[in-house]
Amino acid sequence: MAATVVRGQNVDIRMWARPDEVEEFAMRQLQNISALPWAVKHIAVMPDVHYGKGATVGSVIALRDAVSPAAVGVDIGCGMATVRTSLTASDLPETLRGLRSRMEAVVPVGFAQHKATAFTERDASDWAGFWRKFDDLTPAVKARADKAMHQMGTLGGGNHFLEVCLDTDQRVWVMLHSGSRGIGNELAQHHISVARTLAHNAELPDPDLAVFLAGTPEMAAYRHDLYWAQDYARRNRAVMLRLVCDVLRAEFPRIRFEEPISCHHNYVAEETHFGEEVLVTRKGAIHAGRGELGIIPGSMGTGSYIVRGLGNPDSFESASHGAGRRMSRNKARKTFTEQDLAAQTSGVECRKDAGVVDEIPGAYKDIDTVMANQSDLVEVVAKLKQVVCIKG
Repeated sequence: MAATVVRGQNVDIRMWARPDEVEEFAMRQLQNISALPWAVKHIAVMPDVHYGKGATVGSVIALRDAVSPAAVGVDIGCGMATVRTSLTASDLPETLRGLRSRMEAVVPVGFAQHKATAFTERDASDWAGFWRKFDDLTPAVKARADKAMHQMGTLGGGNHFLEVCLDTDQRVWVMLHSGSRGIGNELAQHHISVARTLAHNAELPDPDLAVFLAGTPEMAAYRHDLYWAQDYARRNRAVMLRLVCDVLRAEFPRIRFEEPISCHHNYVAEETHFGEEVLVTRKGAIHAGRGELGIIPGSMGTGSYIVRGLGNPDSFESASHGAGRRMSRNKARKTFTEQDLAAQTSGVECRKDAGVVDEIPGAYKDIDTVMANQSDLVEVVAKLKQVVCIKG
């Protein structure tokens, strides 16, 4: 699908979604983003776009000497990780409830955390150096060090998930979606609040789009905390992936694992686009440089895609982060029942109770349509279908 160009205020809005199918509030947010005086070239809008705080989920924004923390999102560094195994569907037990239980036993979900720290040198290097940097974070989170350590290697709730999937060759994959947990959220909320107080943001159409400017102490403090939280999120996924792979090793001693794939989809990167050095925020979008592998999940029960980026310059070398919600959590709870959830997740070993009805596939956009709309951004490497799905 070729992008549709919608006239914006300071820059245009280039959309890989059909404008008439995007909710009114989200279109209003995109216009607000286009009014930012620091925006470069255009705003890139992914096919899974939907309303978010300040900036839409599914937006890629390149700013000159500025960054908006709300255009990153409150779950800094949220993203995906996956690994392909040597197992095939025939290796799995007839019932998967026991495997799901053993995975849930090693990866805390929801508000739960590890009783003892779970990270090891098998997951990432220089843990001592990483935790020393905690002392340099904003004083607002100083009391959260112990919590951050014990949440390292935990899933969280909402749309975060841990899955066992099969590809079309019946090979088994492990996939997970999570971010920087409570510490990332607190850092994001703190800096969004600081940005709203700065004088240069007084005339913005939406106070939640407040930015930090290059060369200021506020920008330096935010970027320091931001990059630490992005590293936390990456390490968090690595720890969980290792914990689940250890469960599979115990179950299948001869199992082998390929090189994992990992990608952020709520983050900031320093990049060069259209000949200019810019700060790119991807909120609900992955980097899709030419040849780069990425992960685009659907909803529980519908499947996911492993993709290879095509490096499209007009999208700032980006692609969608998933299917994207088509209705709010509250509307989903009012629209669907536990019976609907059971029907839409038939064949998947997962929770089917009222606590996760808001994550029902029907609350999300159709992942195959989303993929078709970004055929000039990525090419499909593999399509996966979950057989186990764990949610908080």
